[in-house]
Amino acid sequence: MRPIAEFPAAAARRVRAIVTDVDDTLTDGARLPAATYAALERLKAAGLVVLPASAAPAGWCDAWARMWPVDGVVGENGGLHFRHDGARGITRRRFWLDEAERRAARARLADLASEVGLVVPGAATAHDDLYRETTLAMTAPAWRVDEVLAAYRRAGARATKNSLWALAWFGEFDKLAMIRRVLAEDFALDIDKDAETVIYVGDSTNDGPQFAFFPNSIGVASVTRWLDTLEKPPAFVTPSAGGAGFVEVADAILAARG
Repeated sequence: MRPIAEFPAAAARRVRAIVTDVDDTLTDGARLPAATYAALERLKAAGLVVLPASAAPAGWCDAWARMWPVDGVVGENGGLHFRHDGARGITRRRFWLDEAERRAARARLADLASEVGLVVPGAATAHDDLYRETTLAMTAPAWRVDEVLAAYRRAGARATKNSLWALAWFGEFDKLAMIRRVLAEDFALDIDKDAETVIYVGDSTNDGPQFAFFPNSIGVASVTRWLDTLEKPPAFVTPSAGGAGFVEVADAILAARG
């Protein structure tokens, strides 16, 4: 990993979109610092597409899409995309699965949560799981999270973890798949042809596929805790963790673009 200070100016000038994880990448714990919010506004003002992509539940994503200076929010690890039209006061809500598929998946996930709670000591459904539409989030002691993931996979679910939750879902989606769809359909940006025009910023395991795909991937400093879980580390890393690290990304990119 190279320091963000070495991000090439020529590459920064080609960037069209900033896609970023949220928890512990934009935030410091549960808090979004004012400087991070201001960095999002500066990136938007520079004409860049700004797209948070999170494992967070639909309830959180609905608020972020309406209140933050962003071009929509990918949530639930790719299960949904919410985009707010401020002029019309309308939020468009799109899901990877249709309504019937979501209903069936939620029933299967509820059964899975009960099963995992019985076989993994200390595992519990996350307090905000009520606000999810397409995924299951559970918490567990750190040394048992991999047991939770293994139980998910034995049940046929897809699974990953981040700094907050052990996540499970049924369906052929993930963060990268929904990012690909949203950028193509809403912004005419084909990441399979023009991956170098996107910067991806993240901090943990469920950012791994994006770190591996995007040549201009950046980890905030806390990503070093997760390197043994990543197929490929990010290309660049910031000096600071969390929101301060994201501000360093914005500063570097905007300075290089003049």
